[in-house]
Formats: sequence, C-alpha cells, structure tokens
Amino acid sequence: MEMLNQPCELTIAEAASLLSKGVLSSVQLVSSCLERIEKLEERIQAWALVDRDGALAAASRLDRELRQGHRRGPLHGIPVGVKDIFYTAGLRTEAGSRSLSGFIPSYDATSIARLKEAGAIILGKTHTTEFAFQDTAPTHNPWNTNHTPGGSSSGSGAAVAARMCLAALGSQTGGSTLRPAAFNGIVGFKPQYGRISAYGVVPLSWTMDHVGIMTRSVEDAAVIFQAVAGYDPQDPHSLHAPVPECLASLDRQQKPRLGLVRQHFFDHADNEMRRHTEEMVERLRQAGAEVGEVALPPDFAALQEINHTIMSVESAAYHQEVFARQKQQYRPKIRELIEAGLATSATEYAKALQARLQRLAEVEPVLHQWDALLTPATPGTAPEGLASTGSPVMQRPWTTIGLPSISLPTGLGQNGLPLAIQLVSASFAEDRLLAVARWCEQALNVHLRPPLD
Repeated sequence: MEMLNQPCELTIAEAASLLSKGVLSSVQLVSSCLERIEKLEERIQAWALVDRDGALAAASRLDRELRQGHRRGPLHGIPVGVKDIFYTAGLRTEAGSRSLSGFIPSYDATSIARLKEAGAIILGKTHTTEFAFQDTAPTHNPWNTNHTPGGSSSGSGAAVAARMCLAALGSQTGGSTLRPAAFNGIVGFKPQYGRISAYGVVPLSWTMDHVGIMTRSVEDAAVIFQAVAGYDPQDPHSLHAPVPECLASLDRQQKPRLGLVRQHFFDHADNEMRRHTEEMVERLRQAGAEVGEVALPPDFAALQEINHTIMSVESAAYHQEVFARQKQQYRPKIRELIEAGLATSATEYAKALQARLQRLAEVEPVLHQWDALLTPATPGTAPEGLASTGSPVMQRPWTTIGLPSISLPTGLGQNGLPLAIQLVSASFAEDRLLAVARWCEQALNVHLRPPLD
C-alpha cells in the first residue's frame, strides 16, 4: 500500500484499520508525523511545542497494549495536535500570550484526558492567536505561506492540512474552528455548546466557548467527537444529556433536505464564493438532495453585535485582575476587547444575554424544517498577509446561539486556495449534522492536499 510509505497521510479511519491489523505501528505513525513536522515547520510554524519524546514513549506503550490484545478504540495510537489553550499536564500552555509565558499546568483539560483515555497521543501544542482572539499567531497557510491560515485555531488548521498530525483540537467563540478549517482545506466541526467540556481550557467567553475538532474527513470528526463529548461535572456549562451515537448514524442518511441561506451570508461573500456555493448546491441537488431557499428572522444579523458584547464582558471578567497589573503584556486587539468589556454596563450585558435567547427562539423553528442549513463557510479564500486571520462573519451567529455546525472543503479558488461550505443543524442534532455532512462529502467527492512537496 503506497500510503504506508507516508503514514502521516492517512486519515484516522485508515490508520486505525492498519493499526488494528498490525500492518502499521503507532511508533511508525508518530515518527512519520514528526518527520513531516521537521520537514515543514520552518515554513508553516504550526507548533508552539512538539513533545517528541513524550509522543514516542506513548506510542511504544500503546503498541505494547495492542500486542497484548488491548485496543482502546479507533483512536488507539493516533497522534493529534492540541491548540495551546488546552491545559496539558507537564507541557507548557501559554495561550499565545507573554502573560502566560512558561506556565505548565499540573493537570489535563477534560477533553485532553478523554483523548488520552481513548488511546490518542498528544503530539504537541499548536499555535493560537493570543487568548484565542484576533492578535495573530506566527502560523502560515500551507497552501500559500503568504496567506493567513485563519484563526484563532491557526496552528491546528495548518498542522492537519499539512499532514503533521491526523487531527487537532481547536476552539470556537466566533469562527475559530470552521474558518481556519475552511482556509486550510480540511473539515472543521463545532458541536452543540456544552457538549464537549471546556474545563481546563483557557476561556475567552465562558458562555460561548466551544471545543472544536479539525480533521481531514467527516468520519474522523465523528470519531474524535465520540471520544471527547459528554457531561463533565467540573464544567458548570457542560450538558447533562446523552451523547448521540454519531458514528452509527453516519451512513444512514438518505438524500437530505438542505436549506440554502443567501440572506446575510451572501451579502458578506465575494463573487467567487457566491458562485462556488451555488455550484455546490447544484451538484448536491443533482446527487439527489432536496434544496430550498431559507428566509431567516429579520433580527438575525444582530447576533454579530450580541457576540461582541458578550465576549468583551466575559473576557474582561476573566482577565480583570491580571490585566490591571500587566496591561502592557497584552497585545492590541485582546487589550481593546478587554477594555471594551470593562466599559460595558451590566445593563448592556444583560440585554445581550436576553437578545441571544430571543434570536435562538426565533431561528429554531426554521432549523427544524430542514436536515441542515447551508451557507458559504467564509467570505472568500484566505486573505493575503498575516496581519489578519480573516472574518468570522459566517460562523459568529451560529456560535453565539450554540448550534452545531461543520465546514466542508469543496474546491479551490482561482488563486489556488481552498473554498468551503458550512452546514448548520438544530440544537442537539450532531448526529444528523454529521450524517448530512458525510452524505455531502461523498456526493461532492472533493479531496484537497496542499502543494508542499
């Protein structure tokens, strides 16, 4: 099998099959990823820290378990990256900030602990924008290093696309998982708010922070989701509800009913992205999907400002004490956000919280009429330059009200950079969303790989 010459090219599902058969070892897989990092990291700068020795030691231990007949599941021996806002016991967690320089947690975030329990190997920490806001990370887009990889999960998106790891965790408070996934030509999945514990994750906004998943296939996203989702008593925002069996539902999807949302989203897309989205809709329709146009409630666009108000206040609350002592340690955009939050009245914040609930109540009936809503994933391809991570305008409304969403790579723009669509489902319907996404992925049959070799 040609892929065995470069195991880092495998998806999780492919690698898991070979590992279970003894055709591939975890040490070989991890070594392949480490070689890829060594080859490309100077150009891409995806990693804040690579735990070479720890990853190889974990791979050896997990290989022994397999030889002894103990397989933890489909993540057994799989190397993953982790955005550098997740606490990792014994490994630096700096959130891209000088104010956390040298900080080493004594415990793992719940999502990290669950990954390890499932047999995944933490390859290292991927670069993030400072405190997961807008001050850029050093990471470059692997499709063209003169362009942004997106953010705030910049390193996670670039690392998965560049075949440095098979998957990575990110986070999303605006568009920080789906946007970099779209810009890098991979799958980005954000489940229902509270579905994956945020305990041990440096917060940006407690009531909007989502743990995100970045992979190279929908199936792989479902594998990671099943491993890390579920109630966590240590997280007061954690959902105390059964986790849907997404893997079992993936191949049961009949031809889906998709609601195309032009309103708001096409207004913010460039001409190429609008044309591309229409082309993808036509291809899905020809494959058998039923597609209709959706009208959103008139106040839907207000979620953009609601997101900013809530985020600024909650960021200010988290950072207030340290910010008062070390204001100059903070970079300009996160400093501006915190200052805006400190200047926002309790009344304004309370109104934003109430308005968020009202917008969700208005849009839920629309969502229940369709298997998923479809929009562009970004305004266009990744912008040139590294001064910005691009606009989260396509994700911000759905993130604010906590709905499951996923971005799928669907082609290349005229400049050779990835394009993508976004799918959104009703609350708590991750199983349906992933099944629809899998159906669309197979119908469109798009496989992207950056020209790095």
